[in-house]
Amino acid sequence: HMNQRADTWIRVNKTAAKKGWTTLKEFGEILNFLYTSEMDIIEKIQITLITDPDLIEKLYPEAKAAYAARDQRVLTLHDEDVDTFYGCVLCQSFAPTHVSIISPDRIGNCGAINWFDGRAAAKIDPEGPIFAIPRGDLIDPTKGEYAGANQVERERSLGTYDRVYLYSAFEHPHTSCGCFEAIVFYIPEVDAFGIVHREFKGKTVIGETFSHMAGETSGGRQVEGRLGTGLEQIRSPKFIQADGGLHRMVWMPKEIKERYRETIEAKGLWDKIAIEEDVADVDQLLKWLDEHQHPWL
Repeated sequence: HMNQRADTWIRVNKTAAKKGWTTLKEFGEILNFLYTSEMDIIEKIQITLITDPDLIEKLYPEAKAAYAARDQRVLTLHDEDVDTFYGCVLCQSFAPTHVSIISPDRIGNCGAINWFDGRAAAKIDPEGPIFAIPRGDLIDPTKGEYAGANQVERERSLGTYDRVYLYSAFEHPHTSCGCFEAIVFYIPEVDAFGIVHREFKGKTVIGETFSHMAGETSGGRQVEGRLGTGLEQIRSPKFIQADGGLHRMVWMPKEIKERYRETIEAKGLWDKIAIEEDVADVDQLLKWLDEHQHPWL
């Protein structure tokens, strides 16, 4: 599982290709069998794999619009409005101490599963990797500590962790799997945060690539100052709430900034957050933030 919502990584073995695997029909049949055998609610299904670039270009905006509508729907609901969160352990095969806590204000690390998705998945496949979590008592409203989340963290992390903050990157941050959509990272020189997503191939403002940071962040660990996350978290009012939220964000790739322009502008931060075209290192970042009067500084 190295997939985000709109980015699916499928690798075909070269040996299989040499032995005559020239069609994706069998792959579709495998998916068909998977869905009908794993989910009793599905009696019949059709799998269509599209490889025609022109057709993809036509259909892709339709898919994005459908996801945008789902994202907008979940923005109307908040953690305090529900008594059930959802957990996902799809990534435990390579991150055995990780459990993704999914709440109305917190999308799954992979960016593919929001609260409504989690609710549907848990109902469709009660014995599957996505399950209901009784929210329990609210212990800390600022950091996002809930009794139910703590209990699941203790049980599913094999006792490695017993507390989790849903709204902070410090002390007891959410565990990070490996297929997270983005990484929030602390920049000590400016006492603030940056964020980088998987698609960004260059070096971040701290001189590290996404791949390098992913190795330091992943594995189902709680790493203070490093937080694997879904990009939709940027639009959540609870996004690293305890640490200053979006107002403490000082660097991100241009692509992220453009994608979430509306949210960033609404916070009055459009001309305050640097991108890769503005600065190359932390020294330049310090000067740039001072010149642009970033509110956190």
